[in-house]
Amino acid sequence: MLSTSARLLRLVSLLQSRRHWPGRALADRLGIDPRTLRRDIERLRELGYPVQASAGVGGGYALGRGADLPPLALDDEEAVALAMALRAATATIGGMEDTALRLLAKLDQMLPTRLRRRASALHGVTLSVRMGEALVDSGVLTALATACRDRRVVRFGYRSHDGTGSARIAEPLRLANYGRRWYLVARDRNRDDWRTFRVDRIDGLAETGECCPPCSEPTAEVAARIEEGIAYAPFPCRATLRLRGRAERLAAEIPAWCGVLEPEDEAHCLLRVGAETPDALLAQIAFIGREAELVEGHQHLDALRAAADRLQALLADAPPARAAGRLRPRAAPARPR
Repeated sequence: MLSTSARLLRLVSLLQSRRHWPGRALADRLGIDPRTLRRDIERLRELGYPVQASAGVGGGYALGRGADLPPLALDDEEAVALAMALRAATATIGGMEDTALRLLAKLDQMLPTRLRRRASALHGVTLSVRMGEALVDSGVLTALATACRDRRVVRFGYRSHDGTGSARIAEPLRLANYGRRWYLVARDRNRDDWRTFRVDRIDGLAETGECCPPCSEPTAEVAARIEEGIAYAPFPCRATLRLRGRAERLAAEIPAWCGVLEPEDEAHCLLRVGAETPDALLAQIAFIGREAELVEGHQHLDALRAAADRLQALLADAPPARAAGRLRPRAAPARPR
């Protein structure tokens, strides 16, 4: 049987894992009788855990919200996942580096050796390739998440892809993470339409104090709007291709960043591709690596042909391939004596 302290830690972990526990089920999980469970619940309350109890049919225990944050009880997998997520998040979200380091230091002191080695393994063998500055400030991201959850109208300044600034009033709906970037899906009152905003281009964020009107936007439509707003709509060079194949198979073979894939009929799909320049658009089309028919975007044909000609000239002028063999490392320059 577990000692009292070990049992209390196990009890805390169970209460944190579910919103509500029936008393009998909780006692059975701990291998104790209901009277011992009640005593353990009282001990937790003395330690600052706001455990709520309800009687009658369907009664049981639940961990409520208190004025102070009580200690968290993490199992092995949760502790390792938390440490790894903190290290990864600091690469893309700014303003949380010091907080993450303090939390990681606390975890490092608490974790047993076997878990400390697992939690630090990824960080210890990973090279830090330069990725530029963090793209999103943690304060802005948290404020937007709160506004989405509480359905509060916000105002902010926004910079478009060409650097043009504008003032926006929006009804936030969802946040989306795509690689290193974060996006906000919101109804833009200035445009009277739904828009996708890059969070790193938002500044001067503030709540208006006004509640958003009821929204019945389906989750599937929100996801489709995010995909279009990320991979197609923002770009000046856009094209639509018709591909042979069913949507389920093509979606598994074509990365999401290539464009927006839509089923057309039982045997074909449409892929909407966007890029900053004709050269980049040609590169994305070539990356698909399959036959396609151009449906929209004929206005870019001259620029695409010019880009293809430059590539053809590069390949024509390339020297013949050398015989296959083991590559020799480039000699280091001699040091001056």
